[in-house]
Amino acid sequence: MSAFDLPWLVADIGGTNARFGLVTSPGARPSNVAVLAGADYGTLPEAVAAYLAEHAGGVRPGAACLALAGPIDGDHYRLTNSAWSGSVRDLDVPYTRLLNDFEALAVSLPHLTGDELVTLGGPPPGHGVKAVLGPGTGLGVGGLAPIEDGWTAIPGEGGHATVPVSEPREIEVVRALRSQGVPHVVAEHLLSGPGLVRLHRALALVNGVGAAALTASDIVARVDDSLCAETVDVFCGLLGTFAANVALTLGARGGVYLAGGVLPRIVERVRASAFRARFDGNPDMAAYLSGIGTVLIVAAQPGMTGAAAWLHQRARRELVG
Repeated sequence: MSAFDLPWLVADIGGTNARFGLVTSPGARPSNVAVLAGADYGTLPEAVAAYLAEHAGGVRPGAACLALAGPIDGDHYRLTNSAWSGSVRDLDVPYTRLLNDFEALAVSLPHLTGDELVTLGGPPPGHGVKAVLGPGTGLGVGGLAPIEDGWTAIPGEGGHATVPVSEPREIEVVRALRSQGVPHVVAEHLLSGPGLVRLHRALALVNGVGAAALTASDIVARVDDSLCAETVDVFCGLLGTFAANVALTLGARGGVYLAGGVLPRIVERVRASAFRARFDGNPDMAAYLSGIGTVLIVAAQPGMTGAAAWLHQRARRELVG
């Protein structure tokens, strides 16, 4: 077997779950998709071996593209919210490429259509630099820039930028977190699943009320609880300012795409929130920002779609070269 022989293995690996699939023909969407709990496996190679044996008929892929939620250094990876780390050389695959998970999401953007996207305001996304960001186990950020023969992804760690507070209540939240031993509050501390929990506790401190220990799922589900409702409202406002900052930083005239595990559960609440007003709210750049579309990705496996698209593009270039 040689590099780029089919099938190809693709994966989207986060702090909680590892999603795997196979690409059986060039340009095809992943099939044989399975979601494995990361906690059930000590290492990434163990999870890959389990997937191939139990969900892919024991096939040996000729190439793999793995999207991971953490920094990539050549052949080496380290997940931000998991103990998994190592080198792709530990995998028995002729050719393997590692992508940051939001780098893979960025590559997927031109391939998402129709009901895989939900508008959150502004004009439809167009051609030009695109940005993608999203709260899940952490807060990911990436970009996609047009080049002569397609697109190139821009990976980043923007979720660790300082939290973009602007409203008085948000400033009070940051003060509360600092009083609880968080000296430098970054965006991911509030704009993520764990961030919702942290924000809920901080708002309870600010309001001088008690708060039950709730999960992120509990918080978004309790629409009649005033503290939970305030938590979601503050979350959406912060997200709007953060998304605008990313758009301005990248010059994302081609659109800002939101992803992650949190937002698809609260689509209508995001639409009804201050998200878009805060996105447009920079007084110096309001006209620029109002011309940028914001959409939510609701596709089932966009990270794997991006990984498959990356392999297809690379294989095509190898054949041409």
